[in-house]
Amino acid sequence: MGIETNLADRKGKQFYELAKETKTSSKPRKNRRRQRKMSPVQKLFETCKEVFAFGGTGIVPPPENIERLRSVLDVMKPEDVGLKPAMPYFRMIVGEKTPAITYLHLYECEKFSMGIFCLPPSGVIPLHNHPGMTVFSKLLFGTMHIKSYDWVVDFPCETPTIVKPSEKVRLAKVKVDADYNAPCNASILYPADGGNMHCFTAVTACAVLDVLGPPYSDPAGRHCMYYLDHPFSKFSVDGLSVPEEEREGYAWLEEREKPEDIAVVGALYSGPKFVEN
Repeated sequence: MGIETNLADRKGKQFYELAKETKTSSKPRKNRRRQRKMSPVQKLFETCKEVFAFGGTGIVPPPENIERLRSVLDVMKPEDVGLKPAMPYFRMIVGEKTPAITYLHLYECEKFSMGIFCLPPSGVIPLHNHPGMTVFSKLLFGTMHIKSYDWVVDFPCETPTIVKPSEKVRLAKVKVDADYNAPCNASILYPADGGNMHCFTAVTACAVLDVLGPPYSDPAGRHCMYYLDHPFSKFSVDGLSVPEEEREGYAWLEEREKPEDIAVVGALYSGPKFVEN
């Protein structure tokens, strides 16, 4: 992908006029060209490239770089990536049991990926994890319910409850359980904090721009796992006690196969182009 940049405005200028320019006068012209405003999507790409330059599994960028990328995402709008709520991606189809979610792929390398999920009303991205990853999510428009969890690391016993010999569940703490309305700031999750396991449910048609660093990779051991969440009261563990009024803040997450009813289809990104350099 690339952007065609207009290097100079030559309308009404003759060759001899250009030849008369001195080196002193040409420097401001070059500076003005270099300082030409960068498009939002180009700025996002360039910032991601710098922020995740030395990234890898479990490596969280320094706080100042986290804030740099967050500040770029916070001000991004649907039009910056060529989206409008009236597009077909966001329409419900009559008689469709599970609304199809469209994924617009912008970019991916071993360090990071950028993409947009387009959800019709009631569209759901099931509860899933982000192993060893730092993830930025920017709601571009609409209302979305986000529920997220982090693992309880100070588990009072060595192994979680075993429901059946082949099915294990693990205790998690609720990090977020709320509706988000655009415009709003980007949310961030980390490898062990910030709601690493989350579920998105579209209250209205909405679009969310996702930046993952690093992206999912089966060869690198970053597999996408899906979960069922069970109320805390469903299971018990010797030595584990949580006050009744706090139990809604915990849940048991059970690994599951990829849900059969999830429908995510890929589509070509047709928004403003950016230069991959």
